[in-house]
Amino acid sequence: MTANKDKIREYAEAIIIAILIALFIRTFIVQAYKIPSESMKPTLLIGDHILVNKFIYGVKIPFVRSTLIPIGDPKRGDIVVFIYPVERDKDFIKRVIGVGGDKVEIKNKKVYVNDKPIDDPFAVFVDENIYPSAIEPKRDNFGPVVVPQGKLFVMGDNRDRSLDSRYWGFVDLKDVMGKAFIIYWSWNSEDHWVRGNRFGKVLH
Repeated sequence: MTANKDKIREYAEAIIIAILIALFIRTFIVQAYKIPSESMKPTLLIGDHILVNKFIYGVKIPFVRSTLIPIGDPKRGDIVVFIYPVERDKDFIKRVIGVGGDKVEIKNKKVYVNDKPIDDPFAVFVDENIYPSAIEPKRDNFGPVVVPQGKLFVMGDNRDRSLDSRYWGFVDLKDVMGKAFIIYWSWNSEDHWVRGNRFGKVLH
């Protein structure tokens, strides 16, 4: 009977340790996310499952969101997951366009940072119409605005189908969860098939 109790205790301890390690990894190092929208298409498709590096920008205290161990800040071009400023119970994923101090402007869909057109190889446009700045929201002609220190200006790669900083403003650095770095699984729910060619795709 004692041997059985010892065995049960060993199993219980192993399970508890495994759970604690998994929670630690999820909280501070890597977390998995599923893409629910087409705002980052074609870089990310609906049904892509990605891993996000939560350690790359520093160790944050959960819930408080203050950085305990600073490592670095997001850079232009990084794909980041963050708390959606409008509904804070949701997470969004976008590409960083401007960081603190940058001047961002959009002219006829073309993005300028600090008065220079950016190299924008991942941007796609599905609507040939170009709306003037007088029309709200300012999708195709926007700004200029200067990104405050401690904030980010972000946009989706699918520029005409993305709800981003053009519509709701800046992202606070403390709300950034991490940097997306790889697709580990992808499922096309409409056609009910696995997109095996996307497994292991490193995100840029």
